[in-house]
Amino acid sequence: MSVTDKIAARLPRVMDRGERPPVVAAVRLHGVITPQSSPVARNTISLQNVESAINRAFDNERLIAVALLINSPGGAPTQSALIAERIRELATKKHVPVLAFCEDVAASGGYWLACAGDEIYAHGTSLVGSIGVVSSGFGLNGLLDKAGVERRVYTAGENKVRLDPFQEEKPEDVEWLKGLHSDLHDQFKAWVTERRGAKLSKDADLFSGEVWTGSKAQELGLIDGLGTIRTVIAKRFPDAELTIAEPRKPLLAKLGLTGASTRSGDLVTQVLASVEERARWSRFGL
Repeated sequence: MSVTDKIAARLPRVMDRGERPPVVAAVRLHGVITPQSSPVARNTISLQNVESAINRAFDNERLIAVALLINSPGGAPTQSALIAERIRELATKKHVPVLAFCEDVAASGGYWLACAGDEIYAHGTSLVGSIGVVSSGFGLNGLLDKAGVERRVYTAGENKVRLDPFQEEKPEDVEWLKGLHSDLHDQFKAWVTERRGAKLSKDADLFSGEVWTGSKAQELGLIDGLGTIRTVIAKRFPDAELTIAEPRKPLLAKLGLTGASTRSGDLVTQVLASVEERARWSRFGL
């Protein structure tokens, strides 16, 4: 048999879609959740920079399940909700299960993302939970005084500059912030309760902002089991091919040019964002 005949003999089998394995598409959700990316920070998560990967994961014609690889200390609640809602929208449309896998940490907004899964898994040493709300900032009014700088702000609306870091903190502003936190916390609790339902333990305060290991999280009903994406997929879908859907990066990002400004004001903002991002990971020893 000639080389041409050998190739021709193989073509029907290669092109026969019926013999191609089913696919489990995985999406990486790694980093602090924030609507603003930073050239000096590590990976960040926002709907803008992960939606392309999510869409591609659900668009595979041989898809039988989607896996979420989550490693996040949390961040912006709105971005967490938008991403989770997009995942649920596509899961319903495509009629496929979503399995979430917590890696080092799935805390706060990271756990919000995990709850987009129909099932949640973690390693025994993973850090899971932190169902709460936090915000932080800097009081810089003393810095301006020492520098001999006078800041001038003009507003229409008495509450337009609440919690301005360059002004003295006001008790009424702190109370307003606490009310905002309470509202967001209620929405977080409602989402977790909706997604986890009767699986949640009735014997523990799961919404205190506490963090647990994966082993303890399983006891509390925050996750469904212990395992990694490889072990769980191999057991659940032994014939499946595992693929990773990565976000598409713009050309400038591929070249390492993120468009960062060299202006001193922007540089300070980026440095502070990096410090805040570093602090979020440091809470979990990472």
